[in-house]
Amino acid sequence: MSVATVLLVLVSASGSLASLRRTPVVEAVEKAGPAVVNIRTEQIVQRRGSPFFGFGGSFFEDFFREFAPPRLYTTESLGSGVLIDPGGLILTNAHVISRASKIFVALAGRHREIEAKLVGRDDNLDLALIRIPAPKGRSYPFLRLGRSDDLMIGEPVIAIGNPLGLGSSITTGVVSGPLRALTLDKEFMAVFIQTDALINPGNSGGPLINLEGKVIGINTAIARQAQGIGFAIPADVIRRVLPDLKKYGHLRRSFFGVVPGATGEQFAAARGYGGVLVTEVIPGSPADRAGLELADVILEIDDIPVETPGEFLNILGAYIPGNRVSVRFLRGIESRTADLRLEEFPPGFALRYAADTFGFSLEEWRGKLRVADLARGGPAERVGMRRGDLVIQAAGQEVSSLKDYARVIEETFGRLPLQFLVVRGNQGYYIDLP
Repeated sequence: MSVATVLLVLVSASGSLASLRRTPVVEAVEKAGPAVVNIRTEQIVQRRGSPFFGFGGSFFEDFFREFAPPRLYTTESLGSGVLIDPGGLILTNAHVISRASKIFVALAGRHREIEAKLVGRDDNLDLALIRIPAPKGRSYPFLRLGRSDDLMIGEPVIAIGNPLGLGSSITTGVVSGPLRALTLDKEFMAVFIQTDALINPGNSGGPLINLEGKVIGINTAIARQAQGIGFAIPADVIRRVLPDLKKYGHLRRSFFGVVPGATGEQFAAARGYGGVLVTEVIPGSPADRAGLELADVILEIDDIPVETPGEFLNILGAYIPGNRVSVRFLRGIESRTADLRLEEFPPGFALRYAADTFGFSLEEWRGKLRVADLARGGPAERVGMRRGDLVIQAAGQEVSSLKDYARVIEETFGRLPLQFLVVRGNQGYYIDLP
C-alpha cells in the first residue's frame, strides 16, 4: 500500500470519527448554550449584635442586643437563567432571586455583569421573569419555548446551567415522567417533568432542552434529597402563565366556580384512588356553564389526577384567567368530561362569598378592618365574634383594607376552614371558620 493510500485512509477515518462525535447532544448544546446566563444576586441583611457576645450568658446578650447598633451584611447567591427573547427577557426560578436587593446577569462567554430588573414572579410555581437592558443595534441570543405535552418516556433531555459565569454546565438524561405530580408539603402539590438529568443549585433556573434545542422546561432544585432525580417546570405551564408575569408581575387567581370537598375513605377504597367532591357550584360560573353539578366527583384536570381538595386547588394555581381546562368527573358511576374557560373572579364576589360563608362582614376603620355586621346564628356569631371586633389576619396574612381581604379570599377560595386573628380590646385570639 502506497503512502498516499495510507494517508487517504487516515483522513477518511478521521472524518468518520468526527461525524460520530458530533452527536445530536453536541449540536443541541451548541445551539442553546449562548442563551443560558449566570445570575448572581445580592441580599442586604440587617442584624443587631450584642456587646456582651460570649460573656454573661444568653440573658445579657438578649437584653443588650436591642441597644447595639445594627450591622449590614451582604450575602450572595448564584443560579442560572435563559434568555427567551432578543430584547433581554430571562426566565429563571423564583428561589434564585428570592429576597434579592440587586440582580446581576452574566452572558455566556462574557465577564462583565449587567444589572437586571425583576419583571414578575410566582413562588408557588418557582418561576421568575427578569429583564436586562436591550442591546443597542443588536439582539441577544435566545431560545423559544417548545412543547412539553408531547414528551415521551425515555426521550433524551439536556439540563444546562451557567453557575459560575464561566460557561455552560451540562447534564444529560432521559424523561422518566412527563407529568409528575409532586407533593412538596401537606398543603402544596405541583406538576413537573421528572428526569434523571441531575439538577443542582448551580444550574437551577436554566433550561431543560430536547435534542432539537428547544426549551421544554425550567430546571428547579427542589428535591435535593432525592439522588439521581431532577425536576423541571413544564414549558406548557410556563407558556400559560407568562402573559400575567409580563403584564402584572404576578399570577391572577383563576375562577373555576366550585367549592371542593373530600370524597371520604370509602370512595377511595372502592376505586383505589380519591377524587374531589363538588359541594357547591357557583351560579353563572365556568363550572356551572360547563354542566358540573352538586355531588359530581372531579377526577382529573387536563389529565392530571386530583385526589384531594388541596391538590385540586394547587393544580388550578398554575392557570390564569382565559386558560382552558379539560375536566374528567364522575356523575354516579358514569365518567364524563367537560371543557371550560377559566375567568377572573367576578367583581365583589369575594366579599359576598366571605360574608355568606363565615357569617360576618367587614368595614374599614382607622386603617384597620372592623366587624360591621354578623349573620344571626351564623358561624362567626356561634364562636362569639362581636360587632366592633378587629380582624388583623386572614389565612395567616395581614389584612388592613377590604382590598387586602378580598385578595386573600380569592387566593384561598375553596380552602376551608379559614383561620382569622381577631382582636378585642387588648386581647387577640385565633378562630377557624366555618
